[in-house]
Amino acid sequence: MPKWILLGCASLQVLMAGNAFAQDTESAGAADAVENPAALDAGINDIIVTATRTQTLASKTPAAITAIGGDNLVAAGVTNPTNLGEQVPNLSIDRANGLQITIRGVTSSDGTEKGDPSAAFMVNGIYLARPQTHDVSFFDIQRVEVLRGPQGTLFGRNTTAGLINVITNAPVHHFEGSLEGIYGNYNTGIVTGVINVPVTADIAVRAAVNYDRHDSYVKAGPAVTADLSPFRDNLSGRLSALYESGPARLLVVGDYSRIKGATVGGVQTSNLYSNFNTTGVTPIYDPVPGGTDAAFVQRAPITGPLGRDNTVWGALADFSYDLGPLTVNYLGAYRKFIRHEDLVTAAGSAQAAYPARADAEYRQQSHELRLSGTFGSVDAQAGVYFFRETGYQNYYLMGLLSPTPGTTGYIFGFPQNYVLSKSLAGFGQATLHVTDKLRLTGGFRYSHDDKARRGATVQCGSVACDQPGDRRSTNDAERSFSKTTWRAGVDYDLTSTTLLYGIISTGYKAGGFNDGCEVGTGPDCTLSASALYYDPETITSYEGGVKSRIAGDALSINMSVFHYDFSGIQLSQLSEICGGPCQVTTNAGQAKVDGVELESIVRPATNTRFNFAASWLNARYTEFMPTPTADWAGRKLDRSPTWTVVAGVEQIFPLANGGEFSASVRTRLSDSYYLAALGTLNQFRQPSYTKTDAFLTYNAPHKAWFIQGYIRNIENNAIVSGASSGTFASVTLADPRTYGVRTGIKF
Repeated sequence: MPKWILLGCASLQVLMAGNAFAQDTESAGAADAVENPAALDAGINDIIVTATRTQTLASKTPAAITAIGGDNLVAAGVTNPTNLGEQVPNLSIDRANGLQITIRGVTSSDGTEKGDPSAAFMVNGIYLARPQTHDVSFFDIQRVEVLRGPQGTLFGRNTTAGLINVITNAPVHHFEGSLEGIYGNYNTGIVTGVINVPVTADIAVRAAVNYDRHDSYVKAGPAVTADLSPFRDNLSGRLSALYESGPARLLVVGDYSRIKGATVGGVQTSNLYSNFNTTGVTPIYDPVPGGTDAAFVQRAPITGPLGRDNTVWGALADFSYDLGPLTVNYLGAYRKFIRHEDLVTAAGSAQAAYPARADAEYRQQSHELRLSGTFGSVDAQAGVYFFRETGYQNYYLMGLLSPTPGTTGYIFGFPQNYVLSKSLAGFGQATLHVTDKLRLTGGFRYSHDDKARRGATVQCGSVACDQPGDRRSTNDAERSFSKTTWRAGVDYDLTSTTLLYGIISTGYKAGGFNDGCEVGTGPDCTLSASALYYDPETITSYEGGVKSRIAGDALSINMSVFHYDFSGIQLSQLSEICGGPCQVTTNAGQAKVDGVELESIVRPATNTRFNFAASWLNARYTEFMPTPTADWAGRKLDRSPTWTVVAGVEQIFPLANGGEFSASVRTRLSDSYYLAALGTLNQFRQPSYTKTDAFLTYNAPHKAWFIQGYIRNIENNAIVSGASSGTFASVTLADPRTYGVRTGIKF
């Protein structure tokens, strides 16, 4: 019998015997999660979620989901998406070209205009296509839901790994407001203000604004004259209006973010590894002397300018109308992303750095119409979904191929005049209540995707590309893909507080194309179809789980056991086949992923809480030949440590005045993991590490105001979150030790 099944059975036996540990799938009080909390019986270790597109308790939702309420985001010091990985099993969120999300070893590293993520990032149910727009502050958040495993039926687009859905606070029908501030090392300053005003008995309006800045964690070496700080300098605002009258509910939300700051976020690979450009060997983890401080030093001769000046804005409408037997839901949005960035590409030897410029504009719209209702013993929903993104991107490197302005090769770039991604889908799902305790679920989704791009790869004397000898090769490709994904599940109430479930589900991510054009379609088109295009990636997941609350709310447990069959894995690498650095994506063949996840909370006393989570993951290639002579079968997928353990404790000390002190500490132990550098057939190894956070909080009576001291990554470990080899070898690192004070007032 496979090892993962034995491990899962052993864990299940321990769990059913009641000898479990705990982890934080936080419960923020369900009353804060829905307009009518009395309709659901939420305990103190529970929260209401919308993972099935309807309101259900997390403990009664047959899926691997971690939901964290807004108050618990504050308590855990989660201020942006990258902090979520410390709260959720088998989740990693790393800064690359935007945010790279990895769930259970499934990820995508292509953050370019032609790439798609494997895990969807959503805000209020709206899919955000560009990863460069994801790394903004969490402010005025109701909850965050993380769904692990393919979500190819109800959510569909680019969810082979899973999804993250950030739900912001909707307006409420009473006056309230809050003001919150954070100050910490690296000149960190975060300020958030919220005001909620009822306009009439049916209409309420809510406004929130956030300013977030901190200096760079990367330090300037002797050759750096450019200013690396502030790394983050963001201003965001959100305005929401809610109308509720009888069977009708309409929520309208508009948001705006100005994203600024320096663009250097990495350092030379040689800061942490040696022998990394020797093809086919594992680089040696060999940090330069000086510990974490030395690891964060940028040694390339960067002279500037460096900076981003991006804007993101959008509007959504979420409308529902209860017709009695049917409820009609419409969810639609329009979003725009304008990108202006001064960048730098530094040689891995730290001997040279080349300025670069990225300008882009993207517009996306999405529309979903869904019908849902209960018909006897069947709960059913069906709908249609449309998504369209268009835009352009210009990316230029100066001096890379020739150091002399005006000569051919001084400019090396990718002017992409037109980029299109379009998706149309129809879906349906139904749950049959066989008995009061037993339910069967089935669903499907048919997706049709169109992708296209028109542009060029250029080597020129100037951006105008009007010098004698300037070279231009065409980037011209378009392709369509279609796929039906499905889901079948069963769940059973073993007791009133214990749910067993099993799911078989599939996921799909559309294929795409690389730079160039197919031979025979133009005068300078030389690529074969197999070199230009890559196919969709697909996944089939088999998962079983149990969710239980024991002794009231003294103990809550979630456990899942899963197996993936993963095909056509899309892997991206930096290559120089186009004359300079460019992103190339190929299909990697087959992989299998086995795992066990355990999350739990133990409350031995009213004011004491222990959290424990453990995950075991075996994510490996089963068929992968990156070259005809290199066989990677058996090697680990990226960012997939075999063991991860999170343990924490919180103690509350009530005070005579009605206030309270709370002290909490949480530590995360991660096994070693690997990061692939396909250009040199290497895998970088990040050794195992611990990361410990601590918080001390005072809450005034009725929680009218609070003050919190925090320290994160007490060990000050330098943790590699991204790595590459080759001419432009670099690594990105997770945050070093940070500390500060957080305070807020509610009124």
